Amino acid sequence: MASESKGVIFAAMGGNLLVAVTKFVAAGMTGSSAMLSEGIHSVVDTGNQVLLLLGMHRAKRPASPQFPFGHGKEVYFWSFVVALLIFAIGSGVSLYEGVIHILDPEPITSPLVNYIVLGLGILFEGASWAFALNQFRKTKGKWGYVEAVHRAKDPSMFVVVFEDSAALLGLLVALLGVFLSQWTGNPLFDGLASVVIGLILGGTAIWLAIETKGLLIGESANQRVVEGIRTSAGKAEGVEKVNEVLTMHMGPNFILVNLSVRFARSTTAERIEHSIVELDRAIKQAYPDVKRIFVEAESRAGVDTTGMEPSADSR
Repeated sequence: MASESKGVIFAAMGGNLLVAVTKFVAAGMTGSSAMLSEGIHSVVDTGNQVLLLLGMHRAKRPASPQFPFGHGKEVYFWSFVVALLIFAIGSGVSLYEGVIHILDPEPITSPLVNYIVLGLGILFEGASWAFALNQFRKTKGKWGYVEAVHRAKDPSMFVVVFEDSAALLGLLVALLGVFLSQWTGNPLFDGLASVVIGLILGGTAIWLAIETKGLLIGESANQRVVEGIRTSAGKAEGVEKVNEVLTMHMGPNFILVNLSVRFARSTTAERIEHSIVELDRAIKQAYPDVKRIFVEAESRAGVDTTGMEPSADSR
């Protein structure tokens, strides 16, 4: 999954950097507000992909006494930062440029340059978007696209899909703005296109922030995984009842599990320990993303081994 995400990010970054240069050249030659907004948008997207790669790199750092569960949430933090940058810089600057050009419209010169650049931009962004969407389709399984985004625990993939979708839609809006400005002779449409691009980016940023916020705070594993862990715990030797199954994603591929189970009346402490070791092994084999398991075990006979975890040699 990590290698697929990196491939998508590198493809998007290369496309955005190339498109950004051509957009700024076109904006300087034609004076188009929408084109300038699109150039800023591409620069922000390029920087965002650098931040996603940074988060993926930092997430690989090993656990330490200060961070006993590792640094997996770095991916979530930097994805949230990306959402903020899209909103603050991409959307903010586009809205500002649009309002300025609506209040003081400037005619667009050499519209043919805009058409060429926008056409190339749509081609490059479309290729990047198709690649990202294809990779996301492979990982989403049977879920729909919206549900897959909501359930996804690795935001690096869907962040790129969101960015490329917004970029492609923004290019089409910019193209329409340039066309209407040329066709009607009214440069107001160029400013309006810039405002619409800003609104598109703002909406994208808000949706990204909402989706990554839960992961950053501490979102549970998907319900299928939780129910599977509950079923495995219920089948463990001596377990009479499974009280709670608490899970948390400490990273895209790191699930922390806390189980509360009740053992049968006659279960000895030795049997409880053996059962917990076997349960740990079974859960980790069924769900490789489960890295740490803590068990709160109790029995009616009065044995209470709260917070037990399997010994190191059983992991």
